[in-house]
Amino acid sequence: MADKIINITLKIWRQKNDKSKGKIETYKLNGVSQASSFLEMLDQLNEQLIAEKKEPVAFDHDCREGICGTCSLYINGRPHGPDTGITTCQLHMRMFNDGETIYIEPWRSAAFPIIKDLVVDRSSFERIQQAGGYVSVDTTGNTVDANALPVPKFDADRAFDAAACIGCGACVAACKNGSAMLFVGAKVSQYALLPQGKVEATKRVQDMVQQMDIEGFGNCSNTGACEVECPKGISLENIARMNREYLSAKVSSEQ
Repeated sequence: MADKIINITLKIWRQKNDKSKGKIETYKLNGVSQASSFLEMLDQLNEQLIAEKKEPVAFDHDCREGICGTCSLYINGRPHGPDTGITTCQLHMRMFNDGETIYIEPWRSAAFPIIKDLVVDRSSFERIQQAGGYVSVDTTGNTVDANALPVPKFDADRAFDAAACIGCGACVAACKNGSAMLFVGAKVSQYALLPQGKVEATKRVQDMVQQMDIEGFGNCSNTGACEVECPKGISLENIARMNREYLSAKVSSEQ
């Protein structure tokens, strides 16, 4: 069966740099295969714009396999678009109809400033990670093999679930307060559930939460939109665990 070909209208946010004022611009794109991915459709648009001697649309991408999360786009009012459990690069044009108008915007958050067009600066996530999202390595020569530390399967499974977070920022884009608590909760949980993370647990959660606040992310809105839009299905229970870890750390540090 031949691929269905559709014609679409694109409403895309264009912005030259972080100092410029952006706006929505309209493009007509014909001959789009519904078997193509969303990013392939944007490639097709850019080929058309280049042929017309116009500036192509800047958008982020890397692996195009749903692993890195850099392809993040706000599509028709939803992070990563109308499908669920996927990143933008895994979204296919069969989710759209012939003649449809598609709105494409960057993440909207003060902590994710726009670099150009659809590309945002997510280095705030990296700084949160650097604040405490790691386990110090013993380099004395007396290191113990990780497999020598027994971990209950229930804890290991939950740690792996938390570690599935790819840091795309969909949780921030979905939250009306621009909260990063699902991301931070996942990174805190990843270590809080494992024995390797216990040593620095008190300092880790306080440092990461403090850096989250410094970056300008909002507080949790308790609507659950972050979990719904997360391409990896990170659970809200990680936010609850982060809050428990944080309160426990504050009490310990005050004693």
